[in-house]
Amino acid sequence: HVQLVESGGGSVQTGGSLRLSCTVSGHTRNNYCMGWFRQVPANRREGVAVEGNPTPKYADSVKDRFTVSKDKTKNTLSLQMSNLKPDDTATYYCAATWACYSGAQALRSDGYSYWGQGTQVTVS
Repeated sequence: HVQLVESGGGSVQTGGSLRLSCTVSGHTRNNYCMGWFRQVPANRREGVAVEGNPTPKYADSVKDRFTVSKDKTKNTLSLQMSNLKPDDTATYYCAATWACYSGAQALRSDGYSYWGQGTQVTVS
């Protein structure tokens, strides 16, 4: 079955950078889309940056600071996060879907079927 494994979380000071990676395995076809979501306790999971269709889609709060990229040869999705702020503190989840959405729908978590275990990002 499809598995997603995230890595790269950690603690950083305000203004710092982190890079998250997510590797997917167990899939039988390559026409899937992936994205990054985040969640803090008591809040719903929000879309941060997704592959989108046809171009990446970002939450307004991370535009110009986060960049999502995919290496199809390695089945890996990365999230480069720069100029991090305390409000970016959350558990970050990688997700995948066979349906590649466009526009705002691409950032909705209910469109994704497969999820990683999450990685914590703390900005102080």
